[in-house]
Amino acid sequence: MTMSISRRSALQLGASFAALGSIPGRAFAQTKFFRIGTGGTDGTYYPIGGLIANAISTPELNVTAVSSNASVANINGIVGGSMESGFAQADVTAWAFTGTGIYKGKPKIGELRSIANLYPETVHVVVKKGLNLKSIADLKGKRISIDEPGSGTIVNAKTILGAYGLGDGDYKAEFLKQGPSAEKLKDGSLDAFFVTGGYPTAAISELATTTGVDLVPIDGAPAEKLLAEFTFFTVDEIPEGAYKDVKGVKTISVGAQWVTSSKIPDDIVYAVTKGLWSDKTRAALDAGHAKGKLIRKETALKGLGVPLHAGAEKFYKEAGLLK
Repeated sequence: MTMSISRRSALQLGASFAALGSIPGRAFAQTKFFRIGTGGTDGTYYPIGGLIANAISTPELNVTAVSSNASVANINGIVGGSMESGFAQADVTAWAFTGTGIYKGKPKIGELRSIANLYPETVHVVVKKGLNLKSIADLKGKRISIDEPGSGTIVNAKTILGAYGLGDGDYKAEFLKQGPSAEKLKDGSLDAFFVTGGYPTAAISELATTTGVDLVPIDGAPAEKLLAEFTFFTVDEIPEGAYKDVKGVKTISVGAQWVTSSKIPDDIVYAVTKGLWSDKTRAALDAGHAKGKLIRKETALKGLGVPLHAGAEKFYKEAGLLK
């Protein structure tokens, strides 16, 4: 059956739909989207990003956490427009902004801006239990996964291995995320893998429980040289009990930071920053992940690799953290 309506009825119907759009809470077309580039699903970025996204989303601002290859990939995504923000290590953001380090010879990414410093990312060097590997230098000739290209871990791994005298040809490199690395360590086709992330990480926890692993310390004179040369590295420790039956070790860490682009409107970044430090997000972070407890307003401005976004700056001034 065909149904027809008069021109007057059609106009009235159109006006009714237009009115719906003006009713508070029904402004569907005005919802803004804000993506957070995180990392692999086995790491720390992804669950932390999910907790934050769920806590700060509103009907007007839809925030989502997107799995990615982490730091470098997230910066590329921000510049390329495939995401509005992302998590990245402080060293990577500083190098990208200044065109130094791994970005030497490339154009400076001057549009990068900070939202907040989040938590320290600890460098883990995981080896199969029983291999008797006591130092980074002992990894010479071993099969090592240093993470995928585009991650911050691969940058740290090469820097750390180099500090202990190991260049690209001194070990057999594989380029895998934590999950596949853990599987290969379990079946004996890999000797070690690097992870830069907050402890405990899911892949290492599962491996410690089922297969047994050891952690290699990053200490001694090579570590001291690293700390002196790269100020974004700090002394850290993976404590006894962080992973089942795994002895604690001294290591180093680098700050995990939330960055965006200067092209993102101030009001959106202001809302995101305010949401990050709300009571709702505080409760979600405290209950949701061990590293969530370390995300504190008092350290939000610590060691930022790039300048604050104007929207974030406005919030921190209102909160009394900036003059």
